[in-house]
Amino acid sequence: MSFSERSGSPQSTPVDEPLTAKVIAALRRGGAFLVVGAIGFLVDAGTYNLLVFWGGEGVLYHAPLPAKIIAIAVATVVTYFGNKWWTFGHKKSDNPGREYLLYAIFNVVAIGLQLGCLGFSRYVLDLSSPLSDNISGTLIGQIVAVVFRYWSYDKFVFVGSSDSVANDKQP
Repeated sequence: MSFSERSGSPQSTPVDEPLTAKVIAALRRGGAFLVVGAIGFLVDAGTYNLLVFWGGEGVLYHAPLPAKIIAIAVATVVTYFGNKWWTFGHKKSDNPGREYLLYAIFNVVAIGLQLGCLGFSRYVLDLSSPLSDNISGTLIGQIVAVVFRYWSYDKFVFVGSSDSVANDKQP
């Protein structure tokens, strides 16, 4: 006989409700993170393509890695504010300096992951077309970096106390 049958309560136990609320809150944060990431992706891709391919051969056509660093840096500023105020807005930092420093450190690691994908395509596979650069550096590199960023932001960067538990449970 189950607990709910013994206690005479309906099938749903009080334990189920907080789990459901946690799942809904996690889906909302994940969705917000993906929207912010999509905006960052567009900023990254747009900036990179302007620098490298604008007018056929852009100002950094022969320097794709520095162009990618600039593109990622611009996108990082955009996504920081989106993640700070929306995705992880429920967590209030008591030490913003620590938060900024860790954000920067984890983004440097993420930049390394993206550059590794682009560098492998350019210098190992010897592919240098706009399509190959965008697939390797922007698409594949971005996917790897996004997974790493979400994990590191949630675990190490935006770890302040929650505004209130009610924020996660709102419909």
